[in-house]
Amino acid sequence: MLNITTKLLKSILLEKVEQLAVEAGEAIMQVYCREFAVELKADHSPLTEADKAAHVIIVRGLQALTPDVPVLSEEDTQRFEGANADGFYWLVDPLDGTKEFIKRNDEFTVNIALIERGQPVLGVVVAPALSLTYVAASGLGAFKIAVDGKYVAIHTDPAPLEGQPWRVLGSRSHPDPRMADWLAALGKHSVQPMGSSLKSCLIAEGRADVYPRFGPTSLWDTAAAQAIVEQAGGRIVTCEGKPLDYSTPAQLLNPDFVVWGGSVLPSPAY
Repeated sequence: MLNITTKLLKSILLEKVEQLAVEAGEAIMQVYCREFAVELKADHSPLTEADKAAHVIIVRGLQALTPDVPVLSEEDTQRFEGANADGFYWLVDPLDGTKEFIKRNDEFTVNIALIERGQPVLGVVVAPALSLTYVAASGLGAFKIAVDGKYVAIHTDPAPLEGQPWRVLGSRSHPDPRMADWLAALGKHSVQPMGSSLKSCLIAEGRADVYPRFGPTSLWDTAAAQAIVEQAGGRIVTCEGKPLDYSTPAQLLNPDFVVWGGSVLPSPAY
């Protein structure tokens, strides 16, 4: 259990990181509201000036806030040399869902996570176009920040009762042919496509039950949302049932995984 002093410090840190994510989101929206150019990175993923602007804001802010904690950002992987001596590092996706940003469908986020010895212990996800903010920290719980600025505790829903359909979220821009077989094993369901880490956040607040992801994702795509899902009572696990792990950041890609809201994981889905 965290002592009161540690809880207070973590709460202050969470608030400051949330402010950084909001500031990055505001910079993203300044680009979103006008014409912008799109580049292609070496892996052929898109890059915009919004990604770059958010990266600068977040990295500078985190370095000022915690100068002894290294930062691994999607937009700067080369200078990251690993976690500090205590096993901490920041994991950042300045603009998750760049394809959704380019399509202008509003389903993109800012993701910031604090990793401690391979596990996300603090996470902030901001969806600036939708005015949504989710935050969580171990020992504090998971929260959605309301329009009036109040923190509202969020929790996952139990698994559907027998005979009731599973509310499934799917990737909007990254379809995979294995999805059909997985859904057939799951049973009765409805599927809603969505972009970015919003899928995991909707599960964390009980608005969906499960999100299977087949195909490549990177560590920064999942860490912040994983902190939120876990503190809300859910799980993000590999197809072997193990939590996603961030202890080897040199390995940037995640395995296939499933985000579960309910506490009961149906074995046929694996």
